[in-house]
Amino acid sequence: MIYRVISFPEAGELLALYYQPDACTCQETVISMRKIAIAVISAAAAASSSAWAWHSHTSAGVDDVQGAYGVVFPPSAARPDPLRTPGAVDPRVTQDNLRETICRRGGYTRSVRPSMKYTERLKRRQIEEYGYGDHRMRDYEEDHLVSLELGGAPADPRNLWPEPHHVIGGWGSYAKDKLENRLHTLVCHHRIPLTEAQSEIASDWIAAYRRYIGPTPDQSRRHRSGD
Repeated sequence: MIYRVISFPEAGELLALYYQPDACTCQETVISMRKIAIAVISAAAAASSSAWAWHSHTSAGVDDVQGAYGVVFPPSAARPDPLRTPGAVDPRVTQDNLRETICRRGGYTRSVRPSMKYTERLKRRQIEEYGYGDHRMRDYEEDHLVSLELGGAPADPRNLWPEPHHVIGGWGSYAKDKLENRLHTLVCHHRIPLTEAQSEIASDWIAAYRRYIGPTPDQSRRHRSGD
């Protein structure tokens, strides 16, 4: 006898098994088994869709079947709560002193970055405030909404939030890192004003990504130049 594995990438990689005789010549049996397989696929997809729909109304993550990503969050978790995390900028960084601050060669973000002790404590508190069901610290980056490389306020809680690494559709922390690097390059080459970059990433970083990089996120992890 043969067992065939069916994969549902759009349904969280759920797996279903159905039985297929290895030497079946009966057409009715083949049709029957196909109906069973279709029923299994439909039921699994419906169950997964229901789970995702429920999670879209909560802040709990979705457990990945293979455990590779730990937790995958609903699309609603990609952007921070604008009331809790509206973004904030560092008034010491201006268009006139870019060469001395964010555009200088090396060292700027390290010189202003808050201590890990502070950000880890804040992350733990904000995970509770955001109501996330997943309390595993490793599933989040305590991220600056307006990144340090764009003159974001380093330690202001209004500019920091526990950003999920993995979000359905790919709009997690790694995609935002790429946008931060892209905007930093554009600002330092005087392609866009500093205040415009700050405003766009604070108001809707996904819309900014689509404008400056592309319609779909690149989910690969690369070295980041700053936070």
